[in-house]
Amino acid sequence: MSFSNDVRNEICASINDKDKRFACLYGMILFGRTAEPGHICFQSESQTSAEMFRSLFESVLRFAPECTKNTRRSGSVLYSYDITAPEVLTEASRKFRLKNGVRSIDQEIISTSSLGVFAAGVFLSCGSVNDPSKEYHLEFIVPEEGLAAELVLLLGDIGVTAGTVQRRGQYIVYIKGSESIEDTLTFIGAQQCTLDLMNVKIFKDVRNKANRIANCDSANIDKVVNAAMRQIEDIRLIEQTNGLDSLPSELREVAELRLDNIDMSLQEIGESLSVPISRSGVNHRFQRLAKLADEIRGGGA
Repeated sequence: MSFSNDVRNEICASINDKDKRFACLYGMILFGRTAEPGHICFQSESQTSAEMFRSLFESVLRFAPECTKNTRRSGSVLYSYDITAPEVLTEASRKFRLKNGVRSIDQEIISTSSLGVFAAGVFLSCGSVNDPSKEYHLEFIVPEEGLAAELVLLLGDIGVTAGTVQRRGQYIVYIKGSESIEDTLTFIGAQQCTLDLMNVKIFKDVRNKANRIANCDSANIDKVVNAAMRQIEDIRLIEQTNGLDSLPSELREVAELRLDNIDMSLQEIGESLSVPISRSGVNHRFQRLAKLADEIRGGGA
């Protein structure tokens, strides 16, 4: 089951009184395939949305529309409701103030407290949201440009910034960013899905942090090994030319420890000396050994 369908199921479970049913159906009709005084058509690939449309239409308008199903080549099913009965359309047009031509949200139809439920109907009609474990993206496929602009303003009222783009003759209102999607899901009544999204985000943040730490540890290990190899190369050169016995006792001790312990850090070497010294002290001694090795490479004694 998809995350979009989880959102739809939660929305449908929250539409539980007369005012909510009216506001939700208004959103579904207005943002559906066709919304005119002479024809209402609702289509969806979601069985949940299709069943909700039938239930709301029957509850609000006392008419049970018939559903037709069309199986596409992709295997998906398109659920369609075509309402053409004159008496039903007359009543629907009166209740929802449907007009021919450009569609527009009638703010007088729904009270401020029902805006979220109206937006829930819009989501059931034309909305979808990606699986948050893959991508933060929520969008509405809106039939008309003016309606898309009004939806952007409606979302802006709750502090959500939405963008618009045209795709194959349709107008897409989209929302990016986990926090904006969380606010939108909460607004339309999908609070549990909001919590699920937040949990996914926390898990992803923890996983990414763990990966960064692992990568950092790996890089540090490589750095230590590379430095140790350079130190051993210098020590071997001194050993083959002048011999380690030629070194001062404090340099000979760190040189012998390094030859026997390639994976030791500078701090561990410092702690293993007969007279322990700091990490910076060990580093200083290796710098002296490197200088001696460079002198030998340069032809010095």
